[in-house]
Amino acid sequence: GASLPAASVTKTVKITSTAFSPATVTVATGDAVKWSNKDTTAHQVVANNGAFASPIIRAAHAWTRTFNTAGTYKYHDGLHPSLTGKVVVTGPPPDVTIGAAVPIVTYGDTTTISGAVSSKLAGQTVTVYQQPYGDASQALIATLLTGPNGVWSMTVTPSLLTTYQVHWKSTVSAPIMVAVKPHVAFTVGRRFAAVKVKAGRSMAGRKVYIQRFTRFHEWVKIHKVLLGASSGARFRLRLSPGRYLLRAYITVNQAGAGYLDGESRTVSVHRR
Repeated sequence: GASLPAASVTKTVKITSTAFSPATVTVATGDAVKWSNKDTTAHQVVANNGAFASPIIRAAHAWTRTFNTAGTYKYHDGLHPSLTGKVVVTGPPPDVTIGAAVPIVTYGDTTTISGAVSSKLAGQTVTVYQQPYGDASQALIATLLTGPNGVWSMTVTPSLLTTYQVHWKSTVSAPIMVAVKPHVAFTVGRRFAAVKVKAGRSMAGRKVYIQRFTRFHEWVKIHKVLLGASSGARFRLRLSPGRYLLRAYITVNQAGAGYLDGESRTVSVHRR
């Protein structure tokens, strides 16, 4: 695609263990925001509506994004969700908007994407396009009519990281992305445990880690499982007497391109 215009101003937001500082930053259309990690642990900047998501920002590293569409972008820390912030981008409003109700879903789950046209008229035709990770081009997925106040909406079920855009007349919205976690199922019986990972591709041969939640509120690895041909495995899980909170976890690297890391629900186990 065409290269973006160079940002004329870059404002810095410091990431600490307790806050984004400043929590609200205002920039003009075409300006940039730089998130600088001043903490000792990693952080991730994720827009609540899917407009942007940073990679993992390690300690003493930074990430910069240029904002070319006016609007208010609320965001949170993908690794520490209680940390929140807001970017206000001034300038003329976009002709057609798009946002996702949930920017990160588990494989098999749906989310709603919606927006509005600037005329605020009902009965306007908008076309919605998607581009799953790895595809060379966008594909039309829906032709919709706007409702009251020019609002449009639809439900999507992305099978891996997918970019969405909406067209109205000769205008195009900014792109948004919906990220996908593999679905991880984990059960523990008296003698055997089982794990199964579902995604848009086979997970056979990938590694899954069984983790225990410690009194220090950290997940630590206690067992490694290699998934079989059905993207699942049944195995013995040897535990000393006691109570455990366990989960199965697949890393970004093991999940593969187009997927985030994924974790099962937490399972409570009591061994006598």
